[in-house]
Amino acid sequence: MSVLTVSDLHVSVETEQGTKQILKGVDLVVKQGEIHAIMGPNGSGKSTLAYTIAGHPKYHVESGSVTLDGEDLLAMSVDARARAGLFLAMQYPVEIPGVAVTNFLRTAKTAIDGVQPSIRTWTKEVTESMKNLRMDASFKDRNVNEGFSGGEKKRHEILQLELLKPKFAILDETDSGLDVDALKIVAEGVNRAKQNTGLGLLLITHYTRILRYITPDFVHVFVDGRVAEEGGPELADRLEAEGYDRFIAPAGLPTEA
Repeated sequence: MSVLTVSDLHVSVETEQGTKQILKGVDLVVKQGEIHAIMGPNGSGKSTLAYTIAGHPKYHVESGSVTLDGEDLLAMSVDARARAGLFLAMQYPVEIPGVAVTNFLRTAKTAIDGVQPSIRTWTKEVTESMKNLRMDASFKDRNVNEGFSGGEKKRHEILQLELLKPKFAILDETDSGLDVDALKIVAEGVNRAKQNTGLGLLLITHYTRILRYITPDFVHVFVDGRVAEEGGPELADRLEAEGYDRFIAPAGLPTEA
């Protein structure tokens, strides 16, 4: 069983005001087949965790470690992390003018597996996945995310997830900007990918609405760069009812344990 381990992770970024520490000692263990929801208020460090694990150069690791099956992820290039089995669905997927979706997907699959998939099998997989995600077949010939709506971009992220079959996927606020129908379709795609491959999931979100369709095994509340509380699905329900006020104390006062 594969394991993604984050140990005492401290991360900073450079701002106009100087170095700002974002993560202040994060510990997290995600096993293949588990779903971990990362929740918390804006600015708590959720997306920083995602992009640090994925290898974004903006984020500087001051100390701590991130390993996948004992291998040091932080020492790997971004593409090496992907080949090791890591996938990131971005909150704001970027457009890639001049690159057709079908070419992008096959190139990514070849880079990760080290061998080109057969045209017949690959075409069948892509067509089936697009159909399941309610994506029109014409999307295969369009440039990556160019002119896509917010919901279409998120479906394309999940299409990649289904086809690339990573060991671990980080979904950074995949539910943001989705209407109810699109949210259900995206969630179905995530659940289908997990069922087919047994991947482990880090699901980053502000709200519990996506957790109605993707049931977490564990919930972690991020506040000020640390994990303030951990629990099961019932913790998400409590957050839905109470919000994050009990974690965010007035200046000079301690937060509730």
